[in-house]
Amino acid sequence: MKNKTLFTLALIIISVSLIAQDIKLPDLKGYKKITDYPVYLPGNLWDYINGAADMYLAYNFIDLHVAEYKKGKNVIKIEVYKHSDPTMAFGIYSTERSPSFRFQNLGSQGYITTDGAINFFKAGYYVKIRTYSKNEGTLKSAESLAHIVADLIPGKSEMPSALSLFPGTGKKANEETYINESVLGHKFLNNAYKANYESGNDVFSIFILENKTPEESHKTIEAYLTSTGTEAAGSENSRYILKDGYNGTVFLAWKENRIVLISGLSTDQAAIADRYTSEILR
Repeated sequence: MKNKTLFTLALIIISVSLIAQDIKLPDLKGYKKITDYPVYLPGNLWDYINGAADMYLAYNFIDLHVAEYKKGKNVIKIEVYKHSDPTMAFGIYSTERSPSFRFQNLGSQGYITTDGAINFFKAGYYVKIRTYSKNEGTLKSAESLAHIVADLIPGKSEMPSALSLFPGTGKKANEETYINESVLGHKFLNNAYKANYESGNDVFSIFILENKTPEESHKTIEAYLTSTGTEAAGSENSRYILKDGYNGTVFLAWKENRIVLISGLSTDQAAIADRYTSEILR
């Protein structure tokens, strides 16, 4: 028993050490690196980003490392957010992404905005680089820093594999997101990938929820059916048209551990919903 306790304590110490260990941010030629910032953890993230902290915490935030690179009056600031896994890093990244940004081959995906911000994610990290300088050399240095850091982050540069489940027809580019909590505003709906679609004059959203087991899917479906007053049919692979008080008409379908929800279509557009759900659940 004593050995087991010591082993457990050792694992805890190792875990804490790995979570809190410093990230070695690279030097940038011609710039002075300043690392006076503390390492921000879940308990003090509000000290740095105030009200925005709740969103980051919802995506299993672990720690944040901040540094500045100065060259005269020109300053480049970098923020490296570590999350529990690539899905969570993609999730927080996707909440701040717009399809209008200039996308780059950077990490798993990245972009540059018109006001000097460079954001990307890779593995479990979400990196944000910003400069308010309009100096062309500074802007190029910021891009160089982004690529250097992306190469230093271990792991594969890939998008979440679940995104490949979404049908390509009508899907809006670079609008996919991951929602960790309260999908469609319901506490019992969690862990969903979302993509937006356009078909003619119709604009709608598809959500894919991946559960660990079919039993978990059944519990989620039962909770949703109960909340909308819909009677369960008892089928293993079934489909419903729900009247959701928050979201209007919602099409629900599932197979084994996968649930598909479609919102934004009307009741008489069931054929469109069926076409998409059939492709996802085939």
